[in-house]
Amino acid sequence: MSHIGHNIIGGAYSAAGPVVHKSHDATTGEALSYDFIQATPEEVDAAAKAAAAAYPAYRSLSAARRADFLDAIADELDALGDDFVATVTRETALPTARIQGERGRTSGQMRLFAKVLRRGDFYGARIDRALP
Repeated sequence: MSHIGHNIIGGAYSAAGPVVHKSHDATTGEALSYDFIQATPEEVDAAAKAAAAAYPAYRSLSAARRADFLDAIADELDALGDDFVATVTRETALPTARIQGERGRTSGQMRLFAKVLRRGDFYGARIDRALP
């Protein structure tokens, strides 16, 4: 697993901030080899602006396309391997089974939301069959 520790803003990597955080083993306090660059206020602002600019294009996608997007996120979460689980276990001191369960729960929620999009429940449309 690659840990570059940069922020991603509008699809581009950014590491403008001077503050670097180390990943630590939650049990021993040992510093791990992963560094994370703290976002600057300007990077946070740029990320918010990039999200706002991207929203109209995402919103215009059909419900089926948005469902496909959520399914793709779920697939990527499920594809995270044993090294991911081991890293999260070290950083949180939570048991491996818990991390695997949380990953499965999260991908399951993405798939549930995708299913709702495909069914169209969120439109709230109702057919009133009342007789005149």
